[in-house]
Amino acid sequence: MDLKSELLKSIWYAFTSLDVEKCGKVSKSQLKVLSHNLYTVLNIPHDPVALEEHFQDDDDGPVSNHGYMPYLNKYILDKVKEGTFDKEKFDDLCWMMTMKKNYRGRPEKGLLSERDCFKVFCLFNLLSEDRYPLVMIPEEMEYLLKKLSTAMSQEWDGRPLEGLISQDASVREEGVSVWTFLEHMGAGRLLQVTSAEAFSLALDEVFLEMYHSVLKRGYMWKKGHMRRNWTERWFVLKPSSMAYYVSEDLKDKRGEIQLDKSCIIEAIPDREGKRCLFCVKTQNKTYEMSASDQRQKVEWTQAIQTALRLQSEGKSSLHQELKLKRRVQRDQSQRERSLSARSSCSSQSDDLNTQELEKEKERQEQEIESIIQVREREVGKTERSLLRDSMQIEMEEKEKEAEQQKKRIQELELTQHKLEAALNMEIQARLEEERARKLEPMSQHVAWVFLLYKTTQKKRSSLFSPSVSFYLQEVQEKLRNASQHVRHWNVQLNRLMTPINPGDRLEHRLSSKRLCPKKEGALASNEFISKYKTRAGEESAEDSEGLEGQMEAARLSDDSDGSKENSNGQI
Repeated sequence: MDLKSELLKSIWYAFTSLDVEKCGKVSKSQLKVLSHNLYTVLNIPHDPVALEEHFQDDDDGPVSNHGYMPYLNKYILDKVKEGTFDKEKFDDLCWMMTMKKNYRGRPEKGLLSERDCFKVFCLFNLLSEDRYPLVMIPEEMEYLLKKLSTAMSQEWDGRPLEGLISQDASVREEGVSVWTFLEHMGAGRLLQVTSAEAFSLALDEVFLEMYHSVLKRGYMWKKGHMRRNWTERWFVLKPSSMAYYVSEDLKDKRGEIQLDKSCIIEAIPDREGKRCLFCVKTQNKTYEMSASDQRQKVEWTQAIQTALRLQSEGKSSLHQELKLKRRVQRDQSQRERSLSARSSCSSQSDDLNTQELEKEKERQEQEIESIIQVREREVGKTERSLLRDSMQIEMEEKEKEAEQQKKRIQELELTQHKLEAALNMEIQARLEEERARKLEPMSQHVAWVFLLYKTTQKKRSSLFSPSVSFYLQEVQEKLRNASQHVRHWNVQLNRLMTPINPGDRLEHRLSSKRLCPKKEGALASNEFISKYKTRAGEESAEDSEGLEGQMEAARLSDDSDGSKENSNGQI
């Protein structure tokens, strides 16, 4: 609800108080007095000629509420600005005008004082419905009474309100006026109050919270900006500001923190002998405060965050927002009740045809069950056939995979055999290379023996080649061919070792130790090399012994030929 609607509620009371005959019309002279007072209390420049100019075509007779509204909107309400006037003084003016003629007066031993009656009047206008004449429904009455009970630290007892509603049925349907509500409150029919002073204090607290939109108030320590000392101040938090005073009587105001969308609240660690610290950061300053305990710190931070949220949403009052939410909930519950009532009425009208409908439903259910059974049998057959086909297809795929694996194993065995043969060839080539390298230093001596003994050339040529280096090259060529052959079959073996279907048994193959496909007689390359090296050592030893014997025989034959030549020379 906007400011204009709030002001209209109090002005409506003032206008009806001037309608003495209750015919809905007020004289122009009385409207002039009312308008002058409204100009003054709302802090608007007064225009005494505007009212006469507005009604110059009419006679001097009274003016109705509908006739006064255009003037009120144009010259008064449209010029009002929030924050430029004291709303409590405005409502007090309207209350004084309407109380004298409508309120019968409080009883001598009543619960409410004159000031308390004004506060209840303001709270009533805040919670009343937005229609005229102004009334308060039982749900809003219960909300206000619960707030008062909580402020008095009492448990809410709803029996007095229920008794009032049961006695007067119009209260639930139409609500109550402010005068009826004041009468019941003053007589103590709505709350069980033990002390009038406690009720007055509770009413004052609720009035500040709901009417003045005070989210929280209390003492806290504040750090100064100039002296940087800590001073205790009385803080009053509203949605738009956070003012602080010397004491709770609100006479000496020391400052005010303007809250807007840019403000931030943060917690501060304990320091300088103060605990429960937090700060409010604005664009210009940072205000440091210390609460009395941890609970107060949490309550203050939550209240300030609520004020900042209202500022960001563009709302000026928390209770106005809560009132709108309660109204939406009531509308929803009312719609649900109306729907349930309609359904109950329709159920009563449908009771006559229930038997026929039940029979029809039973017949339909039987037909549906028979159809379902037939469908289930058909579906069962199709599912079994599909399952059989899928199993056959899966078995065929498994057989194909097994055949592929068998072929792969055969290829692996064949490749292993060829690799072993290639390794044997390489080992033999290496051994022949070693023999040739051992024979190369002796090639010069063999050439000398070849020149000396021409007669035995054919015999010696069969033992020693004229060119040992040619023999060494031939052996190295064989070794290269054997190495290429081994590399080729190693590549083939690695290619065949890749699994056919890596998704089925990959983990088993990775974790298992690779073994040779042949069960017996297959050796790794390292084993072949070590085996043939031992054999080559034995053969080289035998060859060296045979070579030494041949050399010794050559020397002996040399000596015998020399002796023959000497003897021939002498002859």
